[in-house]
Amino acid sequence: MLLSPRTRLVAVTHMSNALGTIPPVERIVRMAHARGVPVLVDGSQAAYHRRVDLAALDCDFYVVTGHKLYGPTGIGALYGKREHLESMPPYQGGGDMIRSVSFEKTTWNDVPFKFEAGTPNIAGVIGLGAAIGYIEKLGMDGIAGHEKELLDYATAALSEIPGLRIIGTAREKASVISFVLGDIHPHDVGTILDQEGIAVRTGHHCAQPVMERYGIPATVRASFALYNTKAEVDALVEGIGKVKELLG
Repeated sequence: MLLSPRTRLVAVTHMSNALGTIPPVERIVRMAHARGVPVLVDGSQAAYHRRVDLAALDCDFYVVTGHKLYGPTGIGALYGKREHLESMPPYQGGGDMIRSVSFEKTTWNDVPFKFEAGTPNIAGVIGLGAAIGYIEKLGMDGIAGHEKELLDYATAALSEIPGLRIIGTAREKASVISFVLGDIHPHDVGTILDQEGIAVRTGHHCAQPVMERYGIPATVRASFALYNTKAEVDALVEGIGKVKELLG
């Protein structure tokens, strides 16, 4: 772990969007805290794949993206430990984030209002609340179990395809499979799969250092969620076969 006397903040993902890998975040937090360094965990991917216990994780900040929780776009959440939030100045000004204001001085409102300037995204908050309620009704453990079953099924099926290489095979990972198919560019793979009615993501997934680490320009990424089925995995395998027929 790259910690030095100059380290002021450690930022780490709870789950890689490019590979599905789940790093040992609890251990990273302990190591950083042993040096007095606060930790921000990006839970945008992990929060809708697994149950998150912030008390056990003990991170200083945790980020959640609303649309990845099946909610609206443009809404999310930032958790922060109270001692940090109380010591930090607000990053923007507007209504309700002040207690009092004059030409001489300004007094900030209490946390969390200090960081919520202006009219909030009321519709987004209501939509996110409904999405979280839907997930809680289904149960995170049941969702995680279903996704794990799909991940294992898809990993076994894709591993049988000659020339296909899965990128990211960590022991701890969630329901994302990134792969390359021989010398066929991932964009071409994605285009043909799209024509077959199969939705995948192609590119570097905003994670170019990861692509550089594996010596590839991009990957094809198949993501599995609570609404996916094994039949759709079979359709993906069949679609890859079509790609090989046309371009292999």
